[in-house]
Amino acid sequence: MKADVIKLDAKAAGSIELSDAIFGLEPRADILHRVVRYQLAKRQAGTHKVKTRSEVSYSTKKIYRQKGTGGARHGARSAPIFRGGGVYKGPTPRSHAHDLTKKFRALGLRHALSAKATAGELVVVDEAVLKNAKTKDLAKTLANLGWKKALVIDGAEVDANFALAARNIDGLDVLPSQGANVYDILKASTLVLTKAGAEALEARLS
Repeated sequence: MKADVIKLDAKAAGSIELSDAIFGLEPRADILHRVVRYQLAKRQAGTHKVKTRSEVSYSTKKIYRQKGTGGARHGARSAPIFRGGGVYKGPTPRSHAHDLTKKFRALGLRHALSAKATAGELVVVDEAVLKNAKTKDLAKTLANLGWKKALVIDGAEVDANFALAARNIDGLDVLPSQGANVYDILKASTLVLTKAGAEALEARLS
């Protein structure tokens, strides 16, 4: 498929041929859903923790005699039934990550790129390079282009001035091609690829 290429000043800069095997698929929600779940589960901290009966700070003295009270039998105040007692089968620190094959993750990335292309939310720019790292100038450029929540994917390396200027702009993310992922792509309203970024993604996914 052919895509128009523009410059950051919105002027035309020719066109580029994008691979149909990467940008021309019919997006499948089930594949995208599985990859997003994999990403979010992997980043989950899993540090939730409660104290069990053996960890709460209470005396282990028997609170009253075993029989003759007319009440239930209890050994210590640390029992889960009492206020302040230990929690029974509560959460403990663990990893929420689960496995997903490398091939499937690559397939998910192809479908995410195709989803943006199908929705008309894919923009190809000549290059994402700035002479000066001025946030104000870049914000003005983005406003002229109409990019409110954009993800810019560059080649192997991101231009230092562009990354510095973009760092404090709300709704703008900049990644090298190696950092491209399904969750960030789907979250952005506009996916912006540089020519170098498009070539790097095709080399990575072909």
